[in-house]
Amino acid sequence: MAAIEHFKTTLDSPVGELTLVATDIGLRAVLWPNDEPKRVRLPFPIIEASGNAILRRTADQLREYFAGERIAFDLPLDLHGTEFQQLAWRSLASIPYGQTSTYGEQANRIGRPKAVRAIGAANSRNPVSIVLPCHRVVGADGSLTGFTGGLDAKRRLLEIEVQYSRNSRR
Repeated sequence: MAAIEHFKTTLDSPVGELTLVATDIGLRAVLWPNDEPKRVRLPFPIIEASGNAILRRTADQLREYFAGERIAFDLPLDLHGTEFQQLAWRSLASIPYGQTSTYGEQANRIGRPKAVRAIGAANSRNPVSIVLPCHRVVGADGSLTGFTGGLDAKRRLLEIEVQYSRNSRR
């Protein structure tokens, strides 16, 4: 069996330069500036290929998101993680745009109410942040907590969503 090729491109965004990684199956990762590819278990080498169809779609949808024109992503995903991690990651898509949820609420949503810390650990390894919005998960008291892109990026993403949510209600 041949190894699956991985392709990457970069995207300038309001939260810094993002590195997008995809296979022919789907989006594999959204990496932050200074992110560690090992965090999401990426193989090497990764080929620079901005012309990859999935990378183009991802970049287009992220631009729409940052412009307030997209509230949900429609991309094929190539997620690699444990069964629990994938369940946690996919549950992130149910958190509405412009709103937040707690780690406890996320654990309840997947039927594992005692797995609050495990949810936090899984979210920290979310390979496709923004697309699967782990930035919408906050502490039980509503405080901003750990985020791979940094708390400033998390705050900015939430501000963007709140801003466009308010504008769309006018």
